[in-house]
Amino acid sequence: MTLLPLTWTLGYAGLTALALAMKRHHEAMLGSKASEARLRGFRVLGWALLATMTAGCLMVWPTGLALWMAFGMVAFAGLPLVFLLPYRPRLAARLALGLPVIAAVFGLMPG
Repeated sequence: MTLLPLTWTLGYAGLTALALAMKRHHEAMLGSKASEARLRGFRVLGWALLATMTAGCLMVWPTGLALWMAFGMVAFAGLPLVFLLPYRPRLAARLALGLPVIAAVFGLMPG
């Protein structure tokens, strides 16, 4: 079940992208004003990452269970984001980039 850490990190990255689609969080995380096109791009990216996370859950479990687990995985992935946004917003954005890459690398390692 090496796919599960990747699905969790994709959920975290998706929620972070959706947070970056809001002007307030975008300025806090990236330190710059955002254009409407950029906000729209983050919104699309966030939903695409959450859909990819759901597809990963569908690869591991049967359909009914996978949808419930995807819902729980989104809630579990949102916890670190909720705690990081008020205090370390830039770290939250960096983790959204790094965690899926690390999970994919460790998931591909034979073992």
